Amino acid sequence: MPNNEPEVLTGENTTFCIRGGRIVDPSSGRDEIGDIWVVQGKIADGSDDANGTSAIIEAEGLVVTPGLIDTRVHLREPGFEYQETIVSGARSAAAGGFTGVVCMPNTNPTADSAEVVRFIHEQARSADTRVHPVGAATKGTQGERLSEVGDMVAAGIVAISDGTHTIRDAGIMRRVLEYASMFSIPVISHCVDETLALNGLMNEGYISTLMGLKGIPNAAEEMAIARDIILAELTGCRLHIAHVSTAGGVALIREAKKRGLPVTTEVMPYHCFLTDEAVRSYNPNMKLRPPLRTAADVAAIREGLADGTIDTIVSNHMPYSIDEKTVEFDAAPFGTIGLETTLGLVMTELVHTNMLNLNDAVRLMSVNPACIFGLDGGTLQVGARADITVFDPDREWTVAAKEFYSKSRNSAVDGMDLRGRAVLTIVGGRTMQWQTA
Repeated sequence: MPNNEPEVLTGENTTFCIRGGRIVDPSSGRDEIGDIWVVQGKIADGSDDANGTSAIIEAEGLVVTPGLIDTRVHLREPGFEYQETIVSGARSAAAGGFTGVVCMPNTNPTADSAEVVRFIHEQARSADTRVHPVGAATKGTQGERLSEVGDMVAAGIVAISDGTHTIRDAGIMRRVLEYASMFSIPVISHCVDETLALNGLMNEGYISTLMGLKGIPNAAEEMAIARDIILAELTGCRLHIAHVSTAGGVALIREAKKRGLPVTTEVMPYHCFLTDEAVRSYNPNMKLRPPLRTAADVAAIREGLADGTIDTIVSNHMPYSIDEKTVEFDAAPFGTIGLETTLGLVMTELVHTNMLNLNDAVRLMSVNPACIFGLDGGTLQVGARADITVFDPDREWTVAAKEFYSKSRNSAVDGMDLRGRAVLTIVGGRTMQWQTA
């Protein structure tokens, strides 16, 4: 963990100007060199600065965007504080350029009650980013009895989900969707048919056969996606499909959108450029779920990003201790940390390769997340809350997980050279500097 504390440049009540940066705000169609004014924690017109600015933040050569929002993060607290806490995870998120995160309910106790949701909000009061809890759809994420969704909505959840668990029973999933529609919140579905994926360690295919490891077929994801799309059509509830990874999954979601169904989806950055070839090293940090797939799946994911089928890019930040991850591949848990590398990966693998333009990347990481989950953010328009990300699009750096603010070190891209890194995160006018401009 870094020894240096981030520098706080401005407070929530400070009047200041971010001067000379490239402002990229898809919500207003703005892409230009200019200034952003902040007064009393809100985006302001320069004319509001009647008494003169108390601070100038020079942003020449930097990109200024609405605050980035990561909509799939595991903060582990309560119950697994040795892996991550709400405060440490939020600091890691802020260092990665995120001003808000949506956290999954797989904690202990599970976030399946108003009491646990309120605890998360209380812990987040001292966090460096905004924390938006997701409530468990079923008690204990066991897929059997529905949670008290109404109580959790009143306590401040933004969606319901069983997180890393799939709701196997179609009848219960139907009731979850119907219940969520009563409160106008989305259901996040982890789409895996566990009868097909059971005991699988990586993508099923040539590489898994070569390595002698049990595989997880594409069909496990695609069958579950198809079922939940059918149920979303039946109930009319908003369905958000977690971390799509297969060509067939992208095709199913594209067709659902063409039919006007209320379906959205997300992707992890790793599935945009890595294939199951990366697993040949038996590196436990490459053991992901969904697993790294084939080159054909990567191509389909990239096409889905380009044509708007895929709505958001998420880190799916899943911290584990060194003891848990530094074991044989088959014994290691699934998952990688990603809060501090997602922006760099998107810039390196998607923007600088001209697969996405900068406006589309910001839409995927800020505007769309805010819209899907009903969050106050995703815009730099006058009057909006001053949640802002400032990053250097050309900063070259090498991933060093040991220096991250996260409590865990299980990064799939540790040692990778990236281009693009967060410099400032501004949350409600409070400015934190992470990297020298």
